[in-house]
Amino acid sequence: MPMTKIRNDLFNPRNGLDRGRSKWVEASWYLLKCFIFLSPLPFPSSLKRVLLRCFGARIGRGVVIKPRVNIHFPWKLSVGNHSWIGEETFILNFEPATIGAHCCISQRVFLCGGNHDYRQADMAYRNGPITIHDGVWVGAQSFVAPDVTIGREAVIIAGSVVTRSLPEEMVCTGNPCRPAKHRWQTAPEAEAEPNAGEPAALPWIFNSNNGWELNPKPLEHELV
Repeated sequence: MPMTKIRNDLFNPRNGLDRGRSKWVEASWYLLKCFIFLSPLPFPSSLKRVLLRCFGARIGRGVVIKPRVNIHFPWKLSVGNHSWIGEETFILNFEPATIGAHCCISQRVFLCGGNHDYRQADMAYRNGPITIHDGVWVGAQSFVAPDVTIGREAVIIAGSVVTRSLPEEMVCTGNPCRPAKHRWQTAPEAEAEPNAGEPAALPWIFNSNNGWELNPKPLEHELV
């Protein structure tokens, strides 16, 4: 057999994860989730809101929860008023997941608050919270990683992979997801079309000190 440094047999699920409730509460939630939340039947959102609150979630007024939504720990979930959670959304909230008011979380979005540290042989947990501010639209089948904050009224294009926090009021796209243009106004730098045979300019770059900022000189090697 091939040799490897990885020792999954040494993984300790108790290290780096506070489950937040007893095994009995967690088991009760799991059964209820299977019957009500993971069902394809369109149970009313009003019922789902009440049940989530009973398990410690902070759910605002008018929240819409479509069928087959998978919420791991409701006691670590907060959703603001009049937000929508689309069909087959998966919220793996090992750490708190916060969704603001008037957000749209589209179909099959994966909010992944769980992670493992690949630098350690035992693959220890490296989980983190996810914060989505008011008015954000996360497009269908997008992935949002731990320790990510998405700014107010940002738009995440369908199928994007969000591994870093993103600024407010920006349309963001890609893998990794980057700001592309302003949501409410046209930014000439973001709208310019590349010449034939030239790589598309990336109008925003990530600065480890300042976060996302306009790129004064987009270069081909930034695609790597």
